[in-house]
Amino acid sequence: MIYLWIKTLHILAIISWMAGLLYLPRLFVYHADVGHGSEPARLFEVMEWRLYRYIMTPAMVVAWLTGLHMAATQAYWSDIWFLSKLAMVVAMSGVHGFLGGLRRRLAAGTNQKSSRYFRVLNEVPTLLMIVIVGLVILKPFA
Repeated sequence: MIYLWIKTLHILAIISWMAGLLYLPRLFVYHADVGHGSEPARLFEVMEWRLYRYIMTPAMVVAWLTGLHMAATQAYWSDIWFLSKLAMVVAMSGVHGFLGGLRRRLAAGTNQKSSRYFRVLNEVPTLLMIVIVGLVILKPFA
């Protein structure tokens, strides 16, 4: 029964993390189009910081902890589908950190990226999510 509770917590953490990974670059799109230090820029900075600090990062940590626990208790470590999924989750975590760096540059006024760049970047978590869900559901290479 504990496994099902951990799996539930894992899914909720993934949903929260993905919501942030999809929303933060969208905020960057709008933030990049306003002047640094302006009233809208300050609002975007607060929204971005709170999303990253209080939703995305804790959700990522919970997703990792519950995911690793499930992998250990279910002995997935030798399954190629799981190792492939794990590689994609590492990539997703890298995107998370990259977005954190972009957030800091936007807040500091040192951003060199256009809103178009952020529109394209917004698709990266979506593509990774599609691959991850496919690996979990279809379990290819099993």
